[in-house]
Amino acid sequence: MKFFCVKNNLYPLIAVFSSVAILIFGLVNAKSIECTYFLIGVFLWMFIFGFYKQAIKAFIMFVVIGGIFACIAYFSSGKNFNSALAMINRFGTIFLALVPGMSVSTIAMTRNLSQLHVPRSVTLGMLITMSFLPVLSAEIKRVREAMKTRGVGSIFNVKIFYRAFLIPLVCRLVDISDVLALSIETRGFMLGKANYTIYKREQINVLDIMYILGLMISIILLVVL
Repeated sequence: MKFFCVKNNLYPLIAVFSSVAILIFGLVNAKSIECTYFLIGVFLWMFIFGFYKQAIKAFIMFVVIGGIFACIAYFSSGKNFNSALAMINRFGTIFLALVPGMSVSTIAMTRNLSQLHVPRSVTLGMLITMSFLPVLSAEIKRVREAMKTRGVGSIFNVKIFYRAFLIPLVCRLVDISDVLALSIETRGFMLGKANYTIYKREQINVLDIMYILGLMISIILLVVL
């Protein structure tokens, strides 16, 4: 596997661009078999560039969720294979487009936006957005573990869900938002115009260029052919 581990992260904006390109091309051409070949090729291309962990996670989600909806589309359309193929391609596109973004850290994206002098309000919004989902997932896990420790009943009970799960979770998120606001303020993160320095700059390298060129060439070839 060492041979395949060429790179495990991309230049942040290249990762975002590749996700958008995959998403647009895949959804527009979802009804064609060429889209399936394109998605398989992109999956292997990402594997070669070291995204096998992210790609495998996306593939597992695709098999479960995409498989269910593909079966629904197949039988609801009178066993029409083209309907199932279109559904498979759509979900494959969505989950595959997530892979480049999964490789980009919040800090790297913030640095990249800052060095390009993107407005600080946009940078701050991106920072909070990318940080929110992991924090939310961790807090939900903590609240669930606390419920199990106390021997609370099923979460599907409305009263238990409200008092033992929802209220503690909201209180934790409010506390986290206060801490986040204080942390941003103490680090001198200002929304207005202010001079700032970047400790570590994100740089485009040869592998980034090879990755995006391979992706764009495959899109152009499928469009032309």
